[in-house]
Amino acid sequence: MRDQTVEFTDIAEADLMTSRGKFRTVAFRDSADGNEHIALVLGELWQQRDVLVRVHSECVTGDIFSARRCECGDQLGAALDRIVQRGRGVLVYLRGHEGRGIGLVAKVRTHVLQDEQGLDTVDSATSLGLPVDARDFGPAARVLKYLGVRSVELMSNNADKMTALESYGIGISARVPLLIQPTDHNIRYLTAKRDRLGHDLPHLDSVVGGSAGK
Repeated sequence: MRDQTVEFTDIAEADLMTSRGKFRTVAFRDSADGNEHIALVLGELWQQRDVLVRVHSECVTGDIFSARRCECGDQLGAALDRIVQRGRGVLVYLRGHEGRGIGLVAKVRTHVLQDEQGLDTVDSATSLGLPVDARDFGPAARVLKYLGVRSVELMSNNADKMTALESYGIGISARVPLLIQPTDHNIRYLTAKRDRLGHDLPHLDSVVGGSAGK
């Protein structure tokens, strides 16, 4: 059963066999932002509470090419693993969120500033006249409503993401940390997310001298 009152420009559903097992895919073109997004669904979600959910922002470099300067790809895999372990849940993959919404070309330009001038993920964006975070989580809220989810346990370290989903009417019963072991390659990025963007990353407290080890 689906909530047919939720408006998408286009939508399609099919089973998808993955290395982690079979998911139900819900691909949709959101009527508000025009982007095509996808949700991977495991188990029956209709009118269910406390559904384990990951709302994942697209990151081509991390999700596809396993770039080490961020933890995005590792978070994506860890979230799917937890959903499988729980036996029920949904991962919403939001496209158009590259570089917190600035796009792939602009994100790569910020990488140059980070590497050559030592700017962090925040200052490298603002120095180019770009917003720190331009993401809209409305599409995630709409697909969760379409799936009939009553409330979610949100896998996230970002309190702003919780606030955004709640503003669209999604009930959040708990926030589930999604902490990835830092490395020498991403410690500066993670520290900026903690200190500049307010992400809850308590595991960084154990990092000594700015080095996370291997």
